[in-house]
Amino acid sequence: MPSQEQMPSPQVTMQELPWKMKKSFSKSTSRGQKGFSEIDLKLEMVSQEALRRTIFPLGGLTKDFVKKIAAENRLHHVLQKKESMGICFVGKRNFEKFILQYLQPRPGRFISIEDNKVLGTHQGWFLYTLGQRANIGGLAEPWYVVEKDGAQGDVFVAPRTDHPALYRDLLRTSRVHWVTEEPPAALVRDKMMECNFRFRHQMALVPCVLTLNQDGTVWVTAVKAVRALALGQFAVFYKGDECLGSGKILRLGPSTYTLQKGENMSTAATKGPGNGPSLDPAS
Repeated sequence: MPSQEQMPSPQVTMQELPWKMKKSFSKSTSRGQKGFSEIDLKLEMVSQEALRRTIFPLGGLTKDFVKKIAAENRLHHVLQKKESMGICFVGKRNFEKFILQYLQPRPGRFISIEDNKVLGTHQGWFLYTLGQRANIGGLAEPWYVVEKDGAQGDVFVAPRTDHPALYRDLLRTSRVHWVTEEPPAALVRDKMMECNFRFRHQMALVPCVLTLNQDGTVWVTAVKAVRALALGQFAVFYKGDECLGSGKILRLGPSTYTLQKGENMSTAATKGPGNGPSLDPAS
């Protein structure tokens, strides 16, 4: 019997087709509906060379089916294991206290996005994520984080979870990592392509249009404005039941609230103050 050192390593030929990531049909990861598994958000940055040599023992099995197998084989510790939620290594500890064990506090202000009124103070802008509720003492109604100014340390907030300041429909990514190593042929040919994307596990897929730039980055224009897009997240792209790849979000377009303010200011400038003459150049 040959020793381990003599065992031939697997050979990969140029004829092999690129490994593709297909849709998962796990009910336990898609709330009872067919959808994409969280594995897509873990593997979209893995190289094609590694994926060609990767084996997934559970294949297309659902969690429910795997637990059924565990039950039949009396693997009760598998059945009783709780699902991993949130940041698993933080556990039930207070997130703010946990972070401040490693980072120095940088006190700043909570500021209303609507009127720039200072509503309270915090221990560091890095403790907050866009879209999350901001715990501001003394306020009856909930306020939500819509923007952060790391240079000044200010966190801008809005009074509703569906406030237009939380919504954007445009972003730009870093150079995209394509699972099959090359951009889709339609995107290369037309420089634009319709597909879907998401940036959080289990969120609904968002129809969008990709615009390919010369440096390999893409502009992503969502068909409908999306809540709580944030810099540093990864936009993962899908076409049909295939995960195409992903890119890190580096730039964001203006929020719906900013666009609405701009339209209102434009309308006011066109009409002019009071009953005075119109400022419309065409008049």
